[in-house]
Amino acid sequence: MANTIAISGASGQIGGRVAHLLADTGMPLRLLGRDTTKLPALPGSTSAAIDFADPATVAPALEGAHTFFFVSAVESADRAAQQAAVVRAAAAAGVSRIVYLSFVGAAPDCVFTFGRDHWHTEQAVRESGLDFTFLRDNEYQDIIPQFADADGVIAGPAGSGRVAAVTRADVAACAAAVLTSGAHSRTTYDLTGPRAFTLTEATAQMTEILGRPYRFLDQTVDEAYASRASYRAPRWEVDGWVSTYTAIAAGDLAQVTDAVPTLTGRPATDFADYLAGLARRS
Repeated sequence: MANTIAISGASGQIGGRVAHLLADTGMPLRLLGRDTTKLPALPGSTSAAIDFADPATVAPALEGAHTFFFVSAVESADRAAQQAAVVRAAAAAGVSRIVYLSFVGAAPDCVFTFGRDHWHTEQAVRESGLDFTFLRDNEYQDIIPQFADADGVIAGPAGSGRVAAVTRADVAACAAAVLTSGAHSRTTYDLTGPRAFTLTEATAQMTEILGRPYRFLDQTVDEAYASRASYRAPRWEVDGWVSTYTAIAAGDLAQVTDAVPTLTGRPATDFADYLAGLARRS
């Protein structure tokens, strides 16, 4: 079992895709999740329960795994500390390599507040002495249509900033390529789509391709907080929601890279093509 790959969030959008992509490789997989009944039954795989909020579950779940594909925990007020504990437990369990799913522009002071947790986790991985690869994804194309309210309005303080959004499928394909290769040691990849676009451009394409009206409403930061007050979410969570847009306005998500074609051997999916596929499935 020396080459076992442990995949966290294996019932989720990224971890699940990666698990299915690796199922035919013959590599032993350990699929991890809080509820093992929701994990896929795949050839060559075993499963284990893991809860990042309970550090005692981490080391047993990773025991004997060589590589850990670390999909970050659900956002929380203490996610950075929680994930640092996960890294320590992985090292204690004998893991040799962590492939961590991070976010573009991860920094201790990045505009996107949830990106700060990713930076702290990256630092914990570096300090662990384990081999690593960081996959820093941009915003997901998949969730941009979900930003719209019932009237088709996407509202937030993004201004005319651009976002080089990437599909979840492309991120999973990149992760699978890295996990099945002995290369990419101590390397960071920014995963983006093939172009950066404004949310005004995004809603215009959504209108054209999805066949219903959408529009982008640019808000001030104060308006953004006021419009989300009815959710009664904790401040740290609302900060994350609003800074999704302010990071776009600041230009933090605008850079386009060739990481997806470099890692997968095929072009990154364009937003228009993603929308066309969404329209066919709906």
